[in-house]
Amino acid sequence: MTPDQVSGLFAAGEAFVEGTIAAALVVLWLLALALHIARPYMVANLRKFTLRLGADLWWIIYVGLRDVLLLQVFLGSFIFFYPDVVKAKDLPITGGLAAVAAFAVLVIKLTTRGDADLRWYRIQSLLLGLGATLYIAPYLLGVQVNQLGNSSASTLASILDSSLNTTWSLPLCYVSAGLVGLLGLYAVAYNLRQTTVRRPVRGQAQ
Repeated sequence: MTPDQVSGLFAAGEAFVEGTIAAALVVLWLLALALHIARPYMVANLRKFTLRLGADLWWIIYVGLRDVLLLQVFLGSFIFFYPDVVKAKDLPITGGLAAVAAFAVLVIKLTTRGDADLRWYRIQSLLLGLGATLYIAPYLLGVQVNQLGNSSASTLASILDSSLNTTWSLPLCYVSAGLVGLLGLYAVAYNLRQTTVRRPVRGQAQ
């Protein structure tokens, strides 16, 4: 194979992987949001188990699957932090902001009581709903419309498709990466602070 053929093969493979990730994120966002808002249903079903082991397994599987899906959403959204990818590929223009919302939920789970606190549970729900909207809406109305070649909706597609609106997509890419970096620094600082907190020894007089 010639060097041009090799580079073309790698470019085609890269485009396929990035397109697959972008399409899969639609499903992952819907699943992550659905599992999160299904928490009251999952809690109610705990009472149906006659054995403690069954209830524990039900809850562990639910929580693990829910959080793993959210983590997959964030990891898949890393493509929105690369300016060259955002500029060259057909991606939803606000995908980076959606990734920030997903990461913010992960940080909330780390630094607060999470679902046990009703206020933080509602904040997580709002962030997940916002993230899903910021990703799915421009993907369907921008990326998909552009690929269909619908001339009547080309104006909307030119706004919501990252490769067609680099005036906004590149600044949003940098802003999203910066926000994720700040949230990451906060999470690291929280973990470091937790290592210095003195916890009372069990059985020690208060």
